[in-house]
Amino acid sequence: MAEQRRFVVIGLGSFGSALARKLKENGLRVTGIDSDTDKVEDCQSYLFEAVIGDATDRETLASLYLDRADSVLISMGEDITRSLLATLHAKELGAKRIIVKGVSREHGKLLKSLGVERVVFPEIEIAEQLADRLTWPSIIDFLPIDSDYSFVEVAMPQRLVGKLLMESDLRRQFGLWVVGVKDIMSGKLVMFPDGEFRFSEDQMLLMVGKEVDLKKFRNTLGP
Repeated sequence: MAEQRRFVVIGLGSFGSALARKLKENGLRVTGIDSDTDKVEDCQSYLFEAVIGDATDRETLASLYLDRADSVLISMGEDITRSLLATLHAKELGAKRIIVKGVSREHGKLLKSLGVERVVFPEIEIAEQLADRLTWPSIIDFLPIDSDYSFVEVAMPQRLVGKLLMESDLRRQFGLWVVGVKDIMSGKLVMFPDGEFRFSEDQMLLMVGKEVDLKKFRNTLGP
């Protein structure tokens, strides 16, 4: 049996605790640490290890064996200094993958200079996603793959209904690759359809492309 993946969540406020809970629901082993006893006790039911301690103290973090964790996730509220100190210690202690909740753009720049893999701004990201969903309701899902490429799931545009894939000109016009087509009614998924595949109204397109090209395509969809 494969060893259970382990994650360390530093800071158990609203964001950190929600993250820890969802990781546990996903079947992962979660260690959580916070200096607030009440917060740690509130999270005990879904933590494999619940630690009361100061995450800015290097020795305290060393006891968590961060170098053995799959990811270290840091959410220290609005205190930039404490967040940076915990991040610095985690980096020095050999954490392989560090993701930190950002407070400001300047905070994000400092975190990146420390070698953090990703800085997240939950409120901004959720607001932007919601705004996009309201603007383009035909976009069902949008998933960044790396800094350039993303995956998008979109309801079949009316202008493509009845056309063959080769007639859609999606690759030449937008630089997009159709990697799958899913039938909404039956749930049947056709992976890597050939140029003779014909689109119908009750289908969804699964495409991969550069984010700038996906945005160009998205802007042709209308509200």
